[in-house]
Amino acid sequence: MASIAPIPVQLPKLLNLFRTVVPKLTAEKYKGQCGRIGLIGGCMEYTGAPYFAAIASMKVGADLSHVFCHGNAASVIKAYSPDLIVHPVLDCSDAVDKVIPWLERIHVIVIGPGLGRDPTILKTATELLNYCLRAQKPVIIDADGLYILNDNISLVCGMKNVILTPNVMEFRRLFGEDPEESSERISILGEGVVVLEKGFNDKIHIPQSSEIHILPTGGSGRRCGGQGDILSGSLATFFYWTLQSKTENPAYVAACASSYFVKQLNTSAYQKFGRSLLASDMINEIPTVFMKNFENICNQDRILEL
Repeated sequence: MASIAPIPVQLPKLLNLFRTVVPKLTAEKYKGQCGRIGLIGGCMEYTGAPYFAAIASMKVGADLSHVFCHGNAASVIKAYSPDLIVHPVLDCSDAVDKVIPWLERIHVIVIGPGLGRDPTILKTATELLNYCLRAQKPVIIDADGLYILNDNISLVCGMKNVILTPNVMEFRRLFGEDPEESSERISILGEGVVVLEKGFNDKIHIPQSSEIHILPTGGSGRRCGGQGDILSGSLATFFYWTLQSKTENPAYVAACASSYFVKQLNTSAYQKFGRSLLASDMINEIPTVFMKNFENICNQDRILEL
């Protein structure tokens, strides 16, 4: 298969489009209309990852964020923030039956941050992923959620509204190191799946055309843990908005916007903290960076008048 030259993302044009997708805040809105996000992940060792993803989804504008985690992680995650709805269920024998009624009400599901590698939990997560795919729920698969796909990529082939967010090593495990091999393996995913490969230049892989769209560099040299979780959480909210607005290529637009946004968060926090930058510092930058890059100023004027 002949390699296709990467296509630079036309970022100014795309960001202008995304600004039209950001929902207006009006007095008529009710809780849940701007997004109900669900996150499947969180275990004893990894409580920060689900927190960063879930709180990022809310800080960019979702109304509700649910975390479905291992029982021994729940109290810790709840202690991080009272804004999150935390369900200590993943290690229950009837976890799938307990989670599915909640998933029916959720708009976008993120599977993976802090999930861990416990075989029983991975089996539960796989069953929940299968439910989401059958129900055509929009799904973002990240971190240990991608581990599920290493030997079972066919789970998502031909499915709709699926975004994979591997880093460099996760991408190699999923699709191989050889570019032609990677392109061939990605092509079988089908038109309903988009791959956002995180790196120095984030890349968006389009399976049906074998195109690779490359985003500009950004951020800093500081690569602390938690940044990928912030991306998956903000991406979940952005994905819901692009789907709701019936934007053409919603997964692509949401992936580009979230990639750009997280790099801007990193830049903003790095200017203040340098090498001491942590993911929690990036969370604190969300209001300023979002307002600067995405917010509709007319919309804010309207809110201030109410």
